[in-house]
Amino acid sequence: MKLCIVGSGHVGLVTGVCFADLGNRVICVDSDKKKIELLRRGKAPFFEPGLEEMIRKNSSSGRLSFTTSIAEGVRDADVTFISVSTPSKPSGETDLSYVEEVTIEIARSLRRSYHLIVDKSTVPVETGERIYETIHDLNRRGVKFEVASNPEFLREGCAVHDFLEPDRIVIGVASKRAEKILRELYKPIDAPLIVTDIKSSEVIKHASNSFLATKISFINMVSRLCDHVGADVTKVAEGMGMDGRIGKHFLQAGVGFGGSCFPKDLAGFIHIARKNSIDFKILRAVTEVNEEQKDWFIKKVEDALWNLNRKVVCVLGLAFKPDTDDMRSAPSVDIIERLINEGVKVQAYDPQATHEARKVLKTGAVKFAKDAYEAVRGADAILLLTEWNEFKELDFKRVKRLMRKAVIVDGRNLYDPGEMKALGFKYISMGRG
Repeated sequence: MKLCIVGSGHVGLVTGVCFADLGNRVICVDSDKKKIELLRRGKAPFFEPGLEEMIRKNSSSGRLSFTTSIAEGVRDADVTFISVSTPSKPSGETDLSYVEEVTIEIARSLRRSYHLIVDKSTVPVETGERIYETIHDLNRRGVKFEVASNPEFLREGCAVHDFLEPDRIVIGVASKRAEKILRELYKPIDAPLIVTDIKSSEVIKHASNSFLATKISFINMVSRLCDHVGADVTKVAEGMGMDGRIGKHFLQAGVGFGGSCFPKDLAGFIHIARKNSIDFKILRAVTEVNEEQKDWFIKKVEDALWNLNRKVVCVLGLAFKPDTDDMRSAPSVDIIERLINEGVKVQAYDPQATHEARKVLKTGAVKFAKDAYEAVRGADAILLLTEWNEFKELDFKRVKRLMRKAVIVDGRNLYDPGEMKALGFKYISMGRG
């Protein structure tokens, strides 16, 4: 099948590359000329395990190509996926201006006798209707077309795996013809395929991410209680997670969630509900708890160091999660900026996100280290904010010798409290007594 993917960010690029790897002819479109030039050279514009190798492989085979022109991409395609950014407005409402812009270009570019336009961006319910109306009004050549919804459920850091081995595939369609096309496209992937109407498909995406965020904020509240009463939140989560109705995933206490999805999707879902005269109180509380969790962590740092002014801290991990370089809404940003405002000197290291972190942090106040050992040198405390695997393998005897004070505040519960204390560290974690 011939596919056009409009938008070559995390979702669009992974989608295009994986579809090409499944044997389709794919052309990925993006307005960023530098990004397209990079992709044409076989380079990924962001870190995602396994992606760059797949770009080179499928580009070499001729199945994958890149362009800045939507018209070029749509011209020979059977199916066009819209996969552009949908950021939040200050009100929490989803900004659909990019979706509208590319929809207009797609409408003006239609050539074939039938074209299926699939929305893969995370959008509020009823967006499919707006896309259809826009294309209908601008479809001067009278090309027969349909609109469908196909939300993504890709986790950064394992997006390629999630695309090729998903828990489920959701398609929202308005006809058997559209359903048949998408079934055929996803046929090589062994996963349950849920077929529904377009509006239900759109709600599934927002509801899924909002529920996962709710689990995170719930266990973070439990961790605060555990801190007070001396219980171990990891054992509590283990006991909860073994119940099949609850499940173990997203029950890891920490400094809160970030990234490009959860904060934005929560705000968007709350706004959608409000627009329909529904006060989604649970989700407002989820957002509030997530913001408070960073304050809870900083209070732990302050208690451990007595006074923050002129202290030196080593921050291990900057990206919002491991195996990505994404700094969007990363908890580390707020935590570091608040510490700097208290007079703290920050020495930071991340295996992949340093380049992106330099763009969003006050670089004059943050010293970026080349490795973890350089970051800990002379520090009064280590603050673990992203649970990269390499941080599990540190030589803590060496770490202790390099530090001014042997203090670890573990925001992801990566380490074993008994082992850290046996090594002579003052060890503080999230909800483990």
